[in-house]
Amino acid sequence: MGFLCAWVFLFVVIPYSLASVTVYGQVPLGQATQSASAPSYTAPAAYDPTVLNPPPVPPNLSTQIYLSVPATSNNVSLSQPLKGSFLGFSIEFSVISQVFGKNTSFVQVPFLNLMSNIRQRAGEVRIRVGGNTQETASLVDSLPDDDMALKEPSNLNDPTSTPALRYTADALYMLGNISSLVDVKWFLGIPFNDTTNLRLQIAEVGETVLDSGGYLLGLQVGNEPDLYAAHGVRPSTYSPYDYFGEVGILVDAVNNDNSIPVKNNLVVPSVSGTWTPEDVFNTGIVTSYDNSLGYLAVEHYPTDNCYAQYGIGSPVDPQTVFPDYLNHTSAISLVAPYLNASSYAATVSKPFVMMETNTASCGGFPGISDSFGAAMWAVDYALQMGAVGFWGAMLHVGGQDDYYNPFTPPPTNQSSYHQWTVGSVFYSSIFVAEALGSSGDAQLVDLTNTLTSPSDTTTPPATSIYTPAYAVYENGAPARLVVFNFVTDASGSSTIQFTFGLEGGSVPESVQVKYLLAPSVSSQDNITWAGQVSVVSHPPDYFVRSSLTLPSTHAHQTFGSTFESDGRFQGSPSITTIDCSTSANSCTVPLPAPCIALIFLTSSSYAESNPSTTVTFATTSLTQTWNTATINPTALATSNGISGNERDQLASTSRENGAAPTVAGIRVPLGLGLLGMGVGAWIVGGGTWW
Repeated sequence: MGFLCAWVFLFVVIPYSLASVTVYGQVPLGQATQSASAPSYTAPAAYDPTVLNPPPVPPNLSTQIYLSVPATSNNVSLSQPLKGSFLGFSIEFSVISQVFGKNTSFVQVPFLNLMSNIRQRAGEVRIRVGGNTQETASLVDSLPDDDMALKEPSNLNDPTSTPALRYTADALYMLGNISSLVDVKWFLGIPFNDTTNLRLQIAEVGETVLDSGGYLLGLQVGNEPDLYAAHGVRPSTYSPYDYFGEVGILVDAVNNDNSIPVKNNLVVPSVSGTWTPEDVFNTGIVTSYDNSLGYLAVEHYPTDNCYAQYGIGSPVDPQTVFPDYLNHTSAISLVAPYLNASSYAATVSKPFVMMETNTASCGGFPGISDSFGAAMWAVDYALQMGAVGFWGAMLHVGGQDDYYNPFTPPPTNQSSYHQWTVGSVFYSSIFVAEALGSSGDAQLVDLTNTLTSPSDTTTPPATSIYTPAYAVYENGAPARLVVFNFVTDASGSSTIQFTFGLEGGSVPESVQVKYLLAPSVSSQDNITWAGQVSVVSHPPDYFVRSSLTLPSTHAHQTFGSTFESDGRFQGSPSITTIDCSTSANSCTVPLPAPCIALIFLTSSSYAESNPSTTVTFATTSLTQTWNTATINPTALATSNGISGNERDQLASTSRENGAAPTVAGIRVPLGLGLLGMGVGAWIVGGGTWW
């Protein structure tokens, strides 16, 4: 019998093992790094490597600045109490399958890890699912291949080519599952393209799934209604009073729908700037529908890149406008149109929300939207919004053709060898979460206008727009300071010496400082937050994907470079401790050029913002279920390859019709191929991992 088995092995098993060996870990040739000069970039915008020139050092830069921080809030004009979740995300409805997962049976682990980083610092995460595609969304029973969302052909009258969208209830159950894991609170949008046939299913199912857990914040009534006429979805005469009337139709429908138990969480008017908020408020919309409204909202971008994307508007040169993002004037000018509206919202007890924003509409700019400068700009913008009365803001997340994404999953056909790309503005959300903390009691004040210099101790330096400063108060006392240096200067000559004292009190013996750093405001890589680096999962030597520590040459990439992140930080935070002079009531913190410094004034404020541990999630499934057999690359180094006369014996590694059946050039027993692979299943109703 033993002889027979050996004979079968020789003539039956071995022939199946003589096919070629495919090299695993090989990046497709079109994706390989090239050192030679290349033609203009034509791949998706989310991965555009364009790097702009940083602005020159401002003349007569004050490198020594002083701030007197009031020790109590008695005479300080503070903001309303704010949460660390202030800077959330607005995710275009049409990309939820790519960002969240295919359906409730497959959740994107990198997304969970990214959100967990925010939740552990802020206590929760705020996300709005919507955008232009919310207006045409329709709930259906099922979609092909068990997808939870599917785009349809665009409206030919819409210059932004917004696709129609179909989705299933599974999409809303997916949101519930995510919330149970990482405590996300959601805004959804009621489709508003046809108010004669309202589609309220997103409210009906959304409240059933999300509201019982406190995960549904509100329902948006129209996305940028002031652009409806321009987009060809309303008559050219469409006005704020027309919008007022249509909101009334929706209010009546919600009040008469027993499947929508919550009647007071609608969000209006979400205008983008063609109409002002006051144009809509003056219709009487807030007083008329007060019992139905939960939030007042706007949407705004500082500029647009629509000419490059759609051929509408005027062309904008990114290099020319880049400096506009790199000073405090930008944040102040962006909030100025909303000072009256935010005050009005407070008088009617409605939170005021920036429902959608980012560096530029129509996808952002190459070289700006994915730069460290954009991260600094977004922090300044967010803190300025918080200081003047906003309740929160959402950074928009689009698809592969957008430059400004805080995070981008790889194209589906590259998900087996590429990971996620974390954009620069995601670090802005991390920073704001730590600056405001998780107590919900943080109150902001912009102290930039009280900065002084040794040459003039009474007025701010002329260059203070490059060194804005904020104080965060909790329980009436300063807890943290945030100070910027928007200047880029590799020589070190533009490092700012920032000295502060406590007016009416005394500085502590020492303070702890965390820096958001990069070599330049133009940098897309090498962005660090308190010395942390990301976990990067490289193609492994074995079947099961594993997490590997980055080599030292990448030791300063917080979430890695393009296609390198699984959503987790790597390593321990590096905190700078700076000794202060209690006798002189002063403390000096250096500000490298460029950076943002987060200064913790008390041990309790530091502990509140810095989690001792962060819950992360392991990948337990793969999107690629064939061609998964692998071989250790070290074995290939000593192999002899094949000769030309063996080529007719090769089988295909593709699944096209007629291909020979050999998988990846080597037969691997099924049990061996799955050895060590974790199996994950998500139970939709119960929220349990198996």
